[in-house]
Amino acid sequence: MTFTFPDGLSPDVYPLAWLVGRWRGEGVIEYPSIGKKTFVQDLVFDHDGGPYVRFESTLRVLDETVPDKLPDDGEWPAPVPDPVGTVWSTETGYWRVSTDRPDGLEEEKHALEVLVADASGRITVYVGAAGNGRIDLASDAIARTSTASEVRASKRLYGLVQGRLLWVEELAAFGEPMRSYASAELDRQ
Repeated sequence: MTFTFPDGLSPDVYPLAWLVGRWRGEGVIEYPSIGKKTFVQDLVFDHDGGPYVRFESTLRVLDETVPDKLPDDGEWPAPVPDPVGTVWSTETGYWRVSTDRPDGLEEEKHALEVLVADASGRITVYVGAAGNGRIDLASDAIARTSTASEVRASKRLYGLVQGRLLWVEELAAFGEPMRSYASAELDRQ
């Protein structure tokens, strides 16, 4: 499959061009104070020609009950309504390729700055690198409202694997050390 840069995309963010579009898929949240939950995620990366990529993410926790009989129309599995599940989290933000080049950054990678606002009352600044279909991010600063969950640190990894967007997030939160929190596999829509 030939890759084409999205129309009007700023050359400043060409290293992120492969993210641009709509993605959807399922994943799992598993954390000691939360338990295990399956979710569906809608993720959009878009642009307006500026030197950044905007993103918006919505995670909906799926109903954990499984029907014990075929639906009335006999179709199995039952069609999933869109949207499905209860909203667990929403995020919005901006991804930028940094003009700074940290010492030791591999030649084929590009430094990133990512700003994420979570509707639960938290803003996180991530720094990291993108290259070869992989993005590594680590929180650099986290600000939160008095009612937001106490998250001390976060790491995210995104990768393009056989045309699918895979990601994993680790958190240090709720009194726990840094550990796996959530992951998902998304398909381009």
